[in-house]
Amino acid sequence: MRLFVAVTDKGWFKRLSSTPKVDEVNFWKPSPDASFKALQPGEILLFKLHAPDNFIVGGGFFARFLHLQIKMAWEVFGAANGVSSLTEMRERVAYYRGEPIGPAENPSVGCIMLAEPFPSPPTSAKTSFRERATIRK
Repeated sequence: MRLFVAVTDKGWFKRLSSTPKVDEVNFWKPSPDASFKALQPGEILLFKLHAPDNFIVGGGFFARFLHLQIKMAWEVFGAANGVSSLTEMRERVAYYRGEPIGPAENPSVGCIMLAEPFPSPPTSAKTSFRERATIRK
């Protein structure tokens, strides 16, 4: 079994950590040309925060990768995109692309779908994803 370490921002992690009962998350990539071939279904993707934090905060089990338009990604995953609204998702994608997204545009993003997200390292077997995020604050 392989694993892959992917860099994420603290805002994405905090949002998901504050969402109760998250069974699946969309670890999206802002590029419309993104691809992801590093893992097979069931293998582990770990979340590592951007500098200056530089530590692994959790992970999930890779389910699949596909391209979705931003609006569809929001409709399918909602807050499991790591943002609180479609507007915020558009802003985050634009930020990482380094270019604005027009109000009428609905560009595609790469969607790495992860099942059963988990915190890392757990402080106990009973520590939830949400509780672990609170401990890290």
